[in-house]
Amino acid sequence: MGEQIRLNTTGMQCIGAYIARPAGKPKGGIVVVQEIFGVNEHVRNVTDRFAGLGYTAIAPAFFDHVETGVELGYDTAGFARGKTLAGEVGFDRALEDVASAAESIASAGKAGVVGYCWGGTVALLSAARLGMPAVSYYGARNVAFLGERLRAPVLFHFGDRDASIPAEAIRKQREAWPDMDFFTYPADHAFNRDVDRTHFDEASAQLALDRTLAFFERHLAHS
Repeated sequence: MGEQIRLNTTGMQCIGAYIARPAGKPKGGIVVVQEIFGVNEHVRNVTDRFAGLGYTAIAPAFFDHVETGVELGYDTAGFARGKTLAGEVGFDRALEDVASAAESIASAGKAGVVGYCWGGTVALLSAARLGMPAVSYYGARNVAFLGERLRAPVLFHFGDRDASIPAEAIRKQREAWPDMDFFTYPADHAFNRDVDRTHFDEASAQLALDRTLAFFERHLAHS
């Protein structure tokens, strides 16, 4: 369904991006922000799914700033390399890429952001600093930004068996942003990652997707 394109970023560098378009008139645009494993099969599948549901969706290849074509496995080596690459890219540059991606699909209408793990925190910061409606799936780094003022609505999804985001961390986020919607699921971290059955929880993933679609319908499609 989708295709690879080149995306202009700030400065002189271009990065890759995977874009998928709906069959009819789009309801809006969605920037899909990866985990730390690159724009791999799972991220492309997620992007295709949003396109199939009526949105122009684009997944920037953030790691192209450091190394092109990164697609990492979900093993120890992949996790270590992805963590290093995410640190080298940094949140400020990732947000510049989100803004560039949103601009590239402006013809679709208002754009929002959905992100997973590392991308969940990028999504949160997109609401705070870019004013974009955002859905944050299990953003393990969110607690570092509790002082941020959110300029757009955010929907939060967490697994209550996620050791990387304990209940105390979720409580702090609820207190920091009491006007936002928080949902927890009987699932582990990465419960939406259906290509890796270690943590995938089908029921939780479907319910989170239903809520995500309702959120975007509210904040994008009718804006």
